[in-house]
Amino acid sequence: MTSNRMPDDQKFALLGRPRRIWAVGAIHGEADRLAALHDDIGTRFLAGDRLVYLGNMVGRGSGVRATLDEVLAFRRQVLAIRSVIATDIVYLRGGQEEMWQKLLQLQFAPNPSSVLQWMLGQGLEATLAAYGGDAAQGLAAARDGAVSLTRWTNQLRAAQRAAPGHDALFSALKRAAYSSDAAGQPGPLLFVNAGLDVNRPLAVQGDRFWWGGSGFSRIDAPYGEFMRIVRGYDPTRSTPGPVVSPHAVTLDGGTGHGGHLICGCFAPDGSLLEIVEA
Repeated sequence: MTSNRMPDDQKFALLGRPRRIWAVGAIHGEADRLAALHDDIGTRFLAGDRLVYLGNMVGRGSGVRATLDEVLAFRRQVLAIRSVIATDIVYLRGGQEEMWQKLLQLQFAPNPSSVLQWMLGQGLEATLAAYGGDAAQGLAAARDGAVSLTRWTNQLRAAQRAAPGHDALFSALKRAAYSSDAAGQPGPLLFVNAGLDVNRPLAVQGDRFWWGGSGFSRIDAPYGEFMRIVRGYDPTRSTPGPVVSPHAVTLDGGTGHGGHLICGCFAPDGSLLEIVEA
């Protein structure tokens, strides 16, 4: 496999070699569980720590806007800690966030009605409703043509911009995050949303980060410089999380499907220090 050493890129977050890394699994709009999780880790977060949200913050659950408001409120709380800076907090793009951003550009899709119907089947309707959208109106606009559909998506975009901090949060999403070893090189931890193709370098994974999770549980060796890959969402929902192996960790407890929210705390060497559930 090609080496994963790469230049600094706006698509990826470099975590350095922190004291600890707190990684939050898929939230899926369950704001109450997120608030409980924040109450727990907020009392223990220290300068030198990092906080990574592993994507799928929105979708499925009924508290999408409240979830993002809670994420932003906790960000302010953490940044109030002496020596903590903005880059210590990272947000990854998940499948739900990717679909939402594609929805806001739906007028450019070759078959917008089919695309919208597929997205609704994947749980996006909760995010649509959170910003005042209606699925039936969207499907009607798609049938009417590009002008009507543009008007509909512009209304959604305006609603997102009207929610304080939401537009900036969606703009700050990264594809993946990784730590550094003692020499400052990538490794040993890589954080993704749902998976990746271990036969491809990190820089060319593209949407495999959120749609390539089917083979994740079979990862049984380091991925280049990364000894351990941590994901927050299991699209197969085959085994309730957390699922921990030497080289792959899944922190999906089933939020959005009646399960729990999971956060893993990792040491700089990649070892899992503790699991927090809400």
